[in-house]
Amino acid sequence: MNFLQDENGATAIEYGLIAALVSIIIIAGLTVLGGALNTAFSSIGNTVKSP
Repeated sequence: MNFLQDENGATAIEYGLIAALVSIIIIAGLTVLGGALNTAFSSIGNTVKSP
């Protein structure tokens, strides 16, 4: 019956799910931010390149 009272496995799963959620949020944020940065730097590069 000690198995039913042991919560170490459940805690590890919860931490794993939280880490996965944080990773998904970071990837989504970098994807959106990456597109905006690409546009900004392309605009700056074109401005500097033109006489």
